[in-house]
Order: sequence, then C-alpha cells, then structure tokens
Amino acid sequence: MQGALVLDKQKGITSHDAVVAVRRLLSEPRIGHLGTLDPFASGVLVLLLGRATRLARFYQHRDKSYSGTIRFGLSTSTYDLEGEATSPDCSPVLSEPELRTVFREFLGKRLQEPPAYSAKKVAGVPAYRLARKGRAVSLEATTVVIHELELVAVEGPCVRFRTRVSAGTYIRSLAHELGQRLRVGGHLTELRRTAVGEFEEASAMSLASLADAIREGTPPVIPPERLLPDLPKVALPGEQAAQTLHGRDVSIPCDGDRVKLFDQEGRLIAVAERAGGSLFHPSVVLRGPDQFAVADPDSGS
Repeated sequence: MQGALVLDKQKGITSHDAVVAVRRLLSEPRIGHLGTLDPFASGVLVLLLGRATRLARFYQHRDKSYSGTIRFGLSTSTYDLEGEATSPDCSPVLSEPELRTVFREFLGKRLQEPPAYSAKKVAGVPAYRLARKGRAVSLEATTVVIHELELVAVEGPCVRFRTRVSAGTYIRSLAHELGQRLRVGGHLTELRRTAVGEFEEASAMSLASLADAIREGTPPVIPPERLLPDLPKVALPGEQAAQTLHGRDVSIPCDGDRVKLFDQEGRLIAVAERAGGSLFHPSVVLRGPDQFAVADPDSGS
C-alpha cells in the first residue's frame, strides 16, 4: 500500500502510538509521519505509507496551522498544562487591544528557543530526558516564521487563538514567549493542528473511523499521484520511464527545478530534481524496475 493518510489524532496518545495503531489496522509496516503532535494535542497527523515514505523529505518545510488556548498568569516547566508551575499563579486582567498589539509584534521572522522538554537532542540525547533528570538544558534558538496569529476570544485569563507557522515552530514556546512579553507568564492548555501543508482537518479521520473504513474495504488513502500537487508533472514514454526506474537521468522540458514523473499509465514513478540544463535526476523512485514493463509498440496499449 502506498500513499498518504490524514489522521485526526485524539488527545491522550502519542504520535508513535497512533502510527503503531495504523500499522496494525493496515498491516503495513512502512509508515512514517510528517511531524509529531504532543500527547495532549489533537488534530492533523499526516502519515505516509509504503514507498511514499520516501516523499517525506519534500514536506520538511511545509507550513502548519493550529488553533489553541493560552492560559496567562502562570508559567510551567514544559510550557504547557502538563508541566510544573515555575511562577506564582495570578489572574491577570487582559486587555484585548493590548493582546492584539502584542500578537502583531510576533508576526514574521523571529528567533525561538525550543522548550527544554522537547525531542531536540543535546550531545545525542533528547532534551526532555535531561530535563526530567533535573539537568539544565539550553537549546540553540532557531529562526521561525509566524505567518498568522489571530486572537479569537478572551475568556478571563484564557485566550483562544489561531496561527499559521513555519515548520519547526513550537507553539508551546510561542505561548511561553507571549506570557513573558505580557509580563504575566503563560502556558498552552489546548492545541489542535488544523493543517500541514495541503493536508487539512476536513479530510482527517479518527482511528475509530479508519478502522470502520478498513472493515468496509474503503481505507481513505490518498494515492501517490495526488501528493505534492504544487510540483509540475511530466509523463514519460516507455524507454525514459524504464531509465528512471533504474535511477538514470532523463532529459525533459520543464521550467521548475523539481518535477513529478509519471509513466504512460498515469502512475507516479519518481520525483526528479534538475541536475543541469534539461537533465533531471530521479532523487526518489517510487516503483521498482520489476513493477514496470515497456509496452509492446504493436500491442496498441
């Protein structure tokens, strides 16, 4: 089985738990994801299946969208509701105009320090393991982009928001930084991912619904041909398609630096990148040579 599956991860389970469950349901050992969600978070968890896992590299820089709630007046060690308090608990009176002004200040490129309780590695060890042992953890700040940050509602010390951010942005860190900026502290109490690139929550399916669909023989797997819709498509004649499946460069007319290559039957066989001039190298091949045969020119196919 090849393609993508958009899962609506429920609260209370890890992304790894979700992947293991889908592996069992589909009897497909080769499943990867396009970015984890914390256990307390829910929403879009994109899974790639079979040889389509090789396409993950092309999704590394896709924006992600979220909705959530920040509780101002209290900071925590994990920057979310699962951590220990690191500041006195207060009930600040929040000004909506001030919040909107501060939200605008956070738009655009900025340096962000990942949470100490994260999977970022320090000397090969995940930072959260060191933090749990009481070790001081200092992670290098990285450049992120906050494309959108919208105030949805103010409910006492809690603020509901929506945001669209670059890959690698920690929404927990964003909540913590907003609390620091307002000088009252803050932590994330609720988070839902609503989109990863072109994958949106409207097409996401819960584990229970997925199990039902599999029993009915209709698993909602997005075929490889529909993935990476922003890339140009080129259909190759039989001989060139065969060359591509063996990893050989092909000469094709294309303006972009990356292209999806199809065979004459309309199957996605590779993603190629410009090697120079009109020459493209198949950097990811989705079918083996044994899955392809050049059609007999006299067969009419």
